[in-house]
Amino acid sequence: MGPDEVLRGTLMYFVLPLWLAAGFADYLCHRAAHIEKTSGWRESILHLLQFGEMAIPVLAALCFEITSGVILIMIVFLILHEATAIWDVRYASAMREIQPAEQHVHSVLEMLPLTGLLLVIALHWPAFAALFGIGMPDFSFTLKQQPLPVPYIFTMLVLTALLEVLPYLEELIRGLRHRNQPAQE
Repeated sequence: MGPDEVLRGTLMYFVLPLWLAAGFADYLCHRAAHIEKTSGWRESILHLLQFGEMAIPVLAALCFEITSGVILIMIVFLILHEATAIWDVRYASAMREIQPAEQHVHSVLEMLPLTGLLLVIALHWPAFAALFGIGMPDFSFTLKQQPLPVPYIFTMLVLTALLEVLPYLEELIRGLRHRNQPAQE
């Protein structure tokens, strides 16, 4: 097994699953903190926005050949995600106490996308270097000639739905329901 296979395996079977687990752990922290009663649905919207900001580059990496264009998309959306994460924590911390466990989960959620990007860059250095004038950048979006295994993609999509999409939609619904409840005296 060569270094590229090790890096690719690390990305596929360690970074992505751990990232999904950390996202679910963050949801559990929010649920335990009863954010529907404090920061409410507005914080949930920020969580869904962050999910969307990362879904785009992850789907691009799963479906398309890694080109300078795909790497640029990954960089731009990572920066957007980080800016939204700062906005989220600033908003949430003004409305509720963020416990140490949740703060730690946030650290993991900030580092894993960067780790994933660094692994992609290591695997596709010429495409990254071309963004800085070292070689000719390729901004095309071409479906992978050797797609990832269908069971892997299916498993990741199902896990994403179960551990990210559904829980965070439930969080949003809880917040919206609480917003519509009359104030209790």
